[in-house]
Amino acid sequence: MSINLKSLISVLDAKWIGPETDVFVDHISIDSRSLQNGSQTLFFALKGINNDAHTYIAELIQNGVQNFVVQYIPENCKGKANFLVVADTLKALQEFAGYYRNLFHFPIIGVTGSNGKTIVKEWLNFLLSPDYNIIRSPKSYNSQVGVPLSVIAINEKHNLGIFEAGISTVNEMIKLEKIVKPTIGVLTNIGSAHDEGFKNLEQKINEKLLLFKSAGIIIYQKNELVDACLKEFLKENQLSDKTLFSWSFTDNSADLFILKKESKNDKTYIKYQYENEVFEFEIPFQDSASVENAISCLLVLLYLKYDFASIQSRMQMLYPVHMRLEVKNGINNCSIIDDSYSSDFQSLKIALDFLESQKKNASKTVILSDIFQSGFSNEELYTKVAQLIADNKINRLIGIGATISSFAAKFSNSTMFKDTAAFIDHFENLDFANETILIKGARSFQFEEIVSLLEEKTHETVLEINLNSISHNLNFFKAKLATDVKIMVMVKAFGYGNGGLEIAKLLEHHKVDYLGVAFADEGISLRNGGIKLPIMVLNPESTSFPSIIQYQLEPEIYSIKGLNAFLKIAREKGLKDYPIHIKLDTGMHRLGFERNTIDELIETLKGNETVRIQSILSHLATSDDMNHYDFVISQINLFDELSSKLMEELNVNPIRHTLNTSGISNFPSAQFNMVRLGIGLYGVSNDPAEQKYLENVGTLKSIISQVRTIPAGDSVGYGRRFMATKETRIATIPIGYADGISRLWGNEVGFVMIKNQKAKIVGSVCMDMLMVNVSDIDCKEGDSVIIFGENPTVTEIANALKTIPYEILTSISQRVKRVFFR
Repeated sequence: MSINLKSLISVLDAKWIGPETDVFVDHISIDSRSLQNGSQTLFFALKGINNDAHTYIAELIQNGVQNFVVQYIPENCKGKANFLVVADTLKALQEFAGYYRNLFHFPIIGVTGSNGKTIVKEWLNFLLSPDYNIIRSPKSYNSQVGVPLSVIAINEKHNLGIFEAGISTVNEMIKLEKIVKPTIGVLTNIGSAHDEGFKNLEQKINEKLLLFKSAGIIIYQKNELVDACLKEFLKENQLSDKTLFSWSFTDNSADLFILKKESKNDKTYIKYQYENEVFEFEIPFQDSASVENAISCLLVLLYLKYDFASIQSRMQMLYPVHMRLEVKNGINNCSIIDDSYSSDFQSLKIALDFLESQKKNASKTVILSDIFQSGFSNEELYTKVAQLIADNKINRLIGIGATISSFAAKFSNSTMFKDTAAFIDHFENLDFANETILIKGARSFQFEEIVSLLEEKTHETVLEINLNSISHNLNFFKAKLATDVKIMVMVKAFGYGNGGLEIAKLLEHHKVDYLGVAFADEGISLRNGGIKLPIMVLNPESTSFPSIIQYQLEPEIYSIKGLNAFLKIAREKGLKDYPIHIKLDTGMHRLGFERNTIDELIETLKGNETVRIQSILSHLATSDDMNHYDFVISQINLFDELSSKLMEELNVNPIRHTLNTSGISNFPSAQFNMVRLGIGLYGVSNDPAEQKYLENVGTLKSIISQVRTIPAGDSVGYGRRFMATKETRIATIPIGYADGISRLWGNEVGFVMIKNQKAKIVGSVCMDMLMVNVSDIDCKEGDSVIIFGENPTVTEIANALKTIPYEILTSISQRVKRVFFR
């Protein structure tokens, strides 16, 4: 890409303001934190409910960015860069992508639906890549922002595009259609995702069909509702010449009719009738979703005139699609980012940004295979890759593959190996320690073997943390706040059991205002992990004050004794204006200054220059229970009264905050200057209506260690608390109360999920194991087990055990490995 900036004035309906007259850009960015931004970047300053990228323009100019698309020019930036001023920067980004798409005239496959979009896209890329140079959406880039960014990655060497488009409500797809303009349309499974954004299923289907206005053919699974919607769609848009290419399990009038589907030996054998002939192929999956996705791909191959032999040989090589970047603990204090199943130029850029946002160690290593289907010549590609590696300040590159090895001279501090086996042979000599390692390779290089070597060895129970869900939940609550209200996020108790440092890094990436921890050692751990955000310590012990000062943490002060102890140490260290946070007790009666101690507090702080009141706070006792509405209002009023008195008497204007997660939702008028988000970030609300808008963050998973069959009359576990009344199949799971599973969840009170079916826990939960009844479940040793997540949720477990979700989450032992992914 090389685009003259002035040529975009008419495209974007923009006003040009800037000193330069002849400027070319070759990189589009919307992320101010990306290390890939530079002098030839065109930065679109997106302005949303929760964030305004215009506030980062001054910093970007300092870092060398000179070209911007903006809605307004910040006062301190006028005359310092080139600006294209538009009414709406998101609309401008989409218009630019549509303009750029129109520069290319090769076939484009557009994929939409409720489920299976990314799988179908990735499988089509695999099936068609031997014959085409393909550009496709990276990961799940299918949103109003993701689609334009995907299309902008097209270059002159590509000759086929595969883009997915996702919508959550009406009037969104029409914007994406103008960007993608697919010539081939694929409609995948229509399910319940985003139902809340549509009046009914019919409206959802009609909206999704809008993607195909320019398509010459629409591929879909035949059913009565979709057929009716398609008929109306063609009529309304006067598209009588459009081809419909359908398939079905039940309707033999479909263009392709499935005659037989048989599963055995972890495979599915599919016999189908097409153009009066019968064919058969196999895929290495048994689940119905994979079968449907494979058939959608089959119709694309048939439309493109692939012969039966090619279809049969390629379909049987389909593979599980890994749609996420995972963060794992590694050997020798390393942190691993596992992206070991893809290697293309666009996703490398995404992975490098993720590496920067999630690095635990300052030293950064990238293990990279040969890159395929870039659309560039090898010379051009590896020149660009070398520049990316340099821009992202990567300390060490390990290249694996004949092609990347031949360009070793382009990289500084690199080590090259011809293949994965050669790397493994030299593994002991590579000295991996105290570094963050991005592992990114094409499937054929089998980099999962490298991940296995580098990964810290722990038992097979893991708590998977979805970082996308944390971002979603954060933005959900931020959208409830007035524009000038700050947000503190609580990461105490090891991030409510989810992992403190990794979540803190994500929150720092999102530029929250404060982090909150309970004790100083939690804050010190975050500082040692590189976190620079302000950190408030809510329960500081006086013995920790020296460490708090050393690590630039900010203590909550809740008593005269504590204040005097901190002032004494602060004076000894010669501090001035050190930030402290004054806690008021307005009815919780746990910690804080009460009304009768306010005068003494004021007297102690008057004329003091050693410390500065950074904030005044209180804590609501019943913000989650509207039966105590009047009590909460009395707390809020008392907080306003006492904090106002402090501010007036001491002539200070600190941040004020009293709302927790449920307070944000239930008492929006009491936001003051800041709110404190806790359990809501992790996807838990006490309000069922609100809960449906939050996303599950943590999924606790394990495996089946052993399956046995016991006869009637035999018992299971300690104390013989389960007695079989008939022949029973029992599966043993390697997780127990030492991992955080309450013993109260045993004895047929609780259950786990295996193959999407409930398996009741039988007998007592042991220290390291529990046993479940799988008599009615077709399962085997090694199969996956869900302890909690979407089903059962931590709230369900908490309700059954008469406790709260906090206890369930924070009880998960740190010996359980955390895996973070996007």
